[in-house]
Amino acid sequence: MATHLDLEEQEQLDQLKAFWKQYGNLITWTITLVLAGFAAWNGWTWWQRDQAVKAAAMYEELDRAVQALDADKAGRVFGDLKERYPKTTYTAQAAMQAAKLQYDKGQAEAARASLAWAADNAADDEYRDLARLRLAGLQMEAKQFAEAAKTLDAIKLPDFTALQADRRGDLFVLQAKPELARAEYQKAYAAMNSKQDYRRLIEAKLATLGVASVEAAASGAAKGAAK
Repeated sequence: MATHLDLEEQEQLDQLKAFWKQYGNLITWTITLVLAGFAAWNGWTWWQRDQAVKAAAMYEELDRAVQALDADKAGRVFGDLKERYPKTTYTAQAAMQAAKLQYDKGQAEAARASLAWAADNAADDEYRDLARLRLAGLQMEAKQFAEAAKTLDAIKLPDFTALQADRRGDLFVLQAKPELARAEYQKAYAAMNSKQDYRRLIEAKLATLGVASVEAAASGAAKGAAK
């Protein structure tokens, strides 16, 4: 009986050796790659957390500069943030904060540059489109109408449809194109939530272009959408 078990065990051992000879390297490499991938993933998540913590500390510094109305310092801190931590949400937020203060302090060119960076480089689509919307407004103010049109065309998220159309309407007004402006304002009015107060401003803009009622605005937008 013992001899039978010994023979059976030897046979199993031989089979195991043959299996390992055929597949051993593949198994070893597979395990190595899995462990390496796991280590890389842990390293990546640690690096992301580390970047976020450091970016948060710098953002707090920028926020203090904004509270102190120090546009130059805010601009410098934002410059450091976009150089060191360009893909963090804090850097996108810093771009918005710096641009607003720069604009308020009469640094319109610097404000446009801050927003242009966010429009091209912010990690989140929402921040990119928000930056484009604000940048278009500053470009229009600087009479950079062609640039403003391109900036508005780059906005893609549905949540910005109403504000995008409203800003396009403003652009057409500045270009003395009232028919096109009216169509964009009607589109903006139709796309905007009825509970938003901003709708009243669009009504006022439509009124200056000869649209006497909300019903007319809605009707015009519906006709435009049907074409």
